[in-house]
Amino acid sequence: MKSRFLAATVSVAAFLVITAPIRANDSLTLKRIADEVLRNRHAYENLRFLCKKVGPRLSGSPRAEKAVQETARMLREAGADSVWLQPCMVPRWVRGEKETALIRYFNNKTRPLNVAALGNSEGTETEGVTGEVVEIRNFRELDSLGALGMIRGKVVFYNYPMDPTQVQTFRAYGQAGAYRGGGPSLAAKWGASAVLIRSLASNLDDYPHTGATRYNDSFPKLAALALSTNDAEFLSNAIRQKQVKSVIIKSNAKMLADVPSHNVVGEIRGSEFPDEVITVGGHLDSWDLGEGAHDDGAGCVQSIEIIRVLKALGYRPKRTIRAVMFMNEENGLRGGQAYAEAARNETGKKFIFALESDAGGFVPRGFGFSGSKAQVARLLSWKPLFHPYGADDLHEGGGGADIGPLRSLGTVLAGLNPDSQRYFDVHHASSDVFEAVSPRELNLGAAVMAQLLWLVAEYGL
Repeated sequence: MKSRFLAATVSVAAFLVITAPIRANDSLTLKRIADEVLRNRHAYENLRFLCKKVGPRLSGSPRAEKAVQETARMLREAGADSVWLQPCMVPRWVRGEKETALIRYFNNKTRPLNVAALGNSEGTETEGVTGEVVEIRNFRELDSLGALGMIRGKVVFYNYPMDPTQVQTFRAYGQAGAYRGGGPSLAAKWGASAVLIRSLASNLDDYPHTGATRYNDSFPKLAALALSTNDAEFLSNAIRQKQVKSVIIKSNAKMLADVPSHNVVGEIRGSEFPDEVITVGGHLDSWDLGEGAHDDGAGCVQSIEIIRVLKALGYRPKRTIRAVMFMNEENGLRGGQAYAEAARNETGKKFIFALESDAGGFVPRGFGFSGSKAQVARLLSWKPLFHPYGADDLHEGGGGADIGPLRSLGTVLAGLNPDSQRYFDVHHASSDVFEAVSPRELNLGAAVMAQLLWLVAEYGL
């Protein structure tokens, strides 16, 4: 009987350790944080500046470096105790003169297609590539036709739509993303001359959506272009009706030598446990087609806002909070790797928690967490505190590309999960502009991020 009593006591004690305490005034503190963010437009105005005064921020470009300087200024103005630039070498990819693609019909008339070169892709020769087009629905079909010699010398058109039945749209994106990431090299394996890929977009529109591809050095590096979803439907129908004689593709894209760049870091030093570091951030680079408003200017200005709101309210966190603008998430992840490497070399520091916002500035629904069972259970116990803000979908499994390398240090990873239904309307497209962002939704995301970080700083993990 005594042993059972002790076991029960230990079990209760373990539960109390796992679940984070909630004090009576915690809800009041979180309300003050939310009110301060929602009453102000600092994050939105910072985003306006980043989009309209800086613009597209492709890694290694002059505009990316201007963004480094401007976000460092924003962090200083937000009240960060210290701000510094963290060096990293980044790939330098350039699109060059606008790429083109034409359908040539059997009557020799032509029709232009809405296309955009994939990031990191190589271009064509000056005269371009002309070839018969073969539509591919999946990799099994590619291999089957390739083995019969029916791919060689032809333009491969990957027509793999994002699955509309996936309510969690990032799952559909992951499935379709395999064709953008590895499709060009797999087509090259079978002797293709160039590649067109249906854009990774949830809806039908006229915007081609770019994104990085990854070449396998064992095969030729084919020119690879994204095709708008409307034109993907049009081309598919024209092929089915046997109207298409060939496709003509021209691209001037190319990779240059790596160039120096920087992450931007600003922090508030912890009052009681300054060597326990909490990281929050988004990626500063963007693709060159739009303004990088949702992807990921939103995550950057939300992270800066966390510094501002804590300073404005006079809240000194017990643990150090660092806001990081990561460079080169889109086509290399060099910034995230550089930050993690620097963290490994910070003697005496423990990087306990990292939160990334890189899913757009839409209305927040909650957070996903990756860590030990005990750590995740502790975070999930705060669910009631986020219910008033509609962001109480807290669950296991989360993080982000830039903070991923911190996991090897034992860091608990988290990702902000906004509503994703409209994200892939603008993702990597020229429609990703400042006007597509709601100030209310952007601010609410910043508010719940600040609330979560205050809780972690207050109670630890």
